[in-house]
Amino acid sequence: MDLKETDILGPDIGQHWYYRSKALAMRHLLKGISPRTLLDVGAGSGFFSHHLLSHTETAQAWCVDISYPQDSDATTAGKPVHYRRAIDTLDADLVLLMDVLEHVDDDVGLLKGYVDKVPSGSRFLITVPAFQFLWSGHDDFLEHKRRYTLRQLEDVVAQAGLQAQHGAYYFGLVFPIAAGLRLVQRRARGEAPKSQLARHHPLVNGVLKALCTLERPFMGANRVAGLTVFCLAQKP
Repeated sequence: MDLKETDILGPDIGQHWYYRSKALAMRHLLKGISPRTLLDVGAGSGFFSHHLLSHTETAQAWCVDISYPQDSDATTAGKPVHYRRAIDTLDADLVLLMDVLEHVDDDVGLLKGYVDKVPSGSRFLITVPAFQFLWSGHDDFLEHKRRYTLRQLEDVVAQAGLQAQHGAYYFGLVFPIAAGLRLVQRRARGEAPKSQLARHHPLVNGVLKALCTLERPFMGANRVAGLTVFCLAQKP
């Protein structure tokens, strides 16, 4: 999760339609999986770790991000959260990489590096932005290297030594709206890159959350289109 977006949305990030829906989609894909120790790579503020600690049986989280000024420890829902700039190895049941791989030149290398740090049987939940044709000033602002199709992400997962268990697109119902806006509002030449994430009127926020709620029960079958690619994989 990018700290730039945390700065934009502030303390209400958990109610923003995009992040709330993404957190609930994460839990939907993890249904029936009860991780005890969570490793959150590129965690930023730790939003997704905090969500799992607060709403599931997850007992502790290790949040790793090179942007942290120093190592520190805290608690969420009475459970320990360890913020680290780097780790060596960890007996983690679940590894999150939520919108991380698109930020690095060597996505396979980064993912394989963390595959090697956790034991066999560990699961990985990965999200990335979908479709290169949706590239905009938002991607420039967040310093993305690329966007992905579902097949491309599954290829990265396989090359890193993981077995993909489930892959799907999400935000499919809002995809036509967002895609239309991005194609119409292409960044004008010379305009500074900026995030398209913003605080919305409560009515707009509510409608977008409702669309995502309608989609969520069926997201597992969506291999066609969406704004985000999800992949759940496991280390053999």
